[in-house]
Amino acid sequence: MQPAATVTAQLSLFDMDMHPVQSSPPAYPGPKTASPAPETPLSYHHPRAHHEVRLGEHLVGYELRRAKRRSIGFTIDDEGLRVSAPKWVPLGDINQALQSKHAWILRKLHEQRERARRLQSARVEWRDGVSIPYLGEAMVVVLDPRAACAPGAARLSGGDDGHQAGLVSGLTLHVGLPQTATPEQVRDIVQSWLQRQARQLFLQRCQHFAAQLGVRMSKLSLSSAQTRWGSASADGSIRLNWRLIHFAQATIDYVVAHELAHLREMNHSPRFWDVVRSVVPDYQQLRGSLRREHAPILD
Repeated sequence: MQPAATVTAQLSLFDMDMHPVQSSPPAYPGPKTASPAPETPLSYHHPRAHHEVRLGEHLVGYELRRAKRRSIGFTIDDEGLRVSAPKWVPLGDINQALQSKHAWILRKLHEQRERARRLQSARVEWRDGVSIPYLGEAMVVVLDPRAACAPGAARLSGGDDGHQAGLVSGLTLHVGLPQTATPEQVRDIVQSWLQRQARQLFLQRCQHFAAQLGVRMSKLSLSSAQTRWGSASADGSIRLNWRLIHFAQATIDYVVAHELAHLREMNHSPRFWDVVRSVVPDYQQLRGSLRREHAPILD
């Protein structure tokens, strides 16, 4: 008897697209908005692939791991397709199981390849004149030794510091470093400045929406999580990813309202979304834009 393929799926409404996360085939059809599998024949090869299977017109090389388990499991990450199977299952049955899930596998491999391409294009080259997003607008980094005396050795010019209604334009971040500074030095100062701005703005927006929702935030922490934009705990603790500072304030407000709404509804029930809607009426549009946009890779 052929063992069934593992079909467990873990979903997070606040998964970030900055780094790939593991995926397993769902037991239900994917959402209608999911990226279709590529039509042009392509090859996908895991770097440790010792087996290949043709799925439709596409050749897929996969890593096979034999394990003490009762079913065949599929995982797709930034390296490609990995299959875990019991030691007693013949290779033919494994390939048959892959064929049964070929549409899901091809779609996820395609999404992973596209994600890697977007991530590569989003990487920041730390140098004089580099442009990075700040509150939804471009901010140019200029190496300027005269800014060394500014707090944190960085000073923003233009746009009223970027905190007035989230509208910024013509922004320049003067970094107190010479032209001979290393990329690591530039990165460290800019990231520290961004984190300070994030804490200041996030606290302001948390206080604003907590008052509207009638909830009490006990603590605000900044997160550097690779896969989540925010989280909330029943004790009133809120964690927000500092990289949200790259997005427009309307998007930040949605994430803030989302997490604070959990202090009233610790779930994602219709009642929860009603709470979010009460303070952010266009939350669905903002939620969609957050999924489509990508923060720059600043590491």
